[in-house]
Amino acid sequence: MSKRNSQANKAAARERLRAERERQAKRDKTRRQIVVGASIVAVLAVAGGVGWGVMQLNKPSHWEAAKDAKNVTAPKNTSGENGTTVVIGKSSAKKTLEVYEDSRCPVCATFEQAVGETVHKDVDAGKYKLKFIGATFIDDVSGGGEGSKNALSALGAALDVSTDAFLDYKAALYSAKYHPEESDDKFKKDSYLIEIAESVDALKGNADFKKNVEDGTFDSWAMKMSEKFDDSGVRGTPTLKMDGKKLTDGQSENAPMTLEAFNTAITAALKG
Repeated sequence: MSKRNSQANKAAARERLRAERERQAKRDKTRRQIVVGASIVAVLAVAGGVGWGVMQLNKPSHWEAAKDAKNVTAPKNTSGENGTTVVIGKSSAKKTLEVYEDSRCPVCATFEQAVGETVHKDVDAGKYKLKFIGATFIDDVSGGGEGSKNALSALGAALDVSTDAFLDYKAALYSAKYHPEESDDKFKKDSYLIEIAESVDALKGNADFKKNVEDGTFDSWAMKMSEKFDDSGVRGTPTLKMDGKKLTDGQSENAPMTLEAFNTAITAALKG
């Protein structure tokens, strides 16, 4: 091999080596760009996920949104601001019995099972009118439940049908058959509230009632009613009042829990 050929071969080898190094450098650069790009995407994804999570945490719950709603759909057979005045009975009745209740309240269930039917008969007879004020505080003290609120909304759906449907449905909610333990938030389920309604003639198979319960038509109304209870100064349920005075069992500040005690208290209140 000539000296010239040897030099040419060495030059060619050096050129091939240089070209290979350039290609390798380009491949390494491309690889780094891909890694960096993927890392940025991952960071953005994590940041986006965290941001979405924070947004969800800060997003008001359904019931918080219902509480803050500006437009409130009130049931029929109501009056006053946001339809939170519910008075049932004959206009000729001179006095009004105020009843403060929470649908999940076990003591309210005891009261309704013992006295509810008599109240209904007295109202029908024109002995007095009934004013209902619904509460939802048990949801809060039980650790964030929904049953009191959801049942109150369903009572609004019953009231939208008729006052008798409302009273009969309220009796069914508090009945021994359907009323759950206070710790069991069973009323949060629309399906259960609709199941109970099937025991009420005016609500059985009632498509409008069912739709209003499932759609939460009166959820905002229920929250406004709950605010009315909170502003009333009443701190326990059941509470009964007439002419601004509490009806008690005669032995304590508690509401009368037996039919005999109730009749004694209501007779005295009607005379007063």
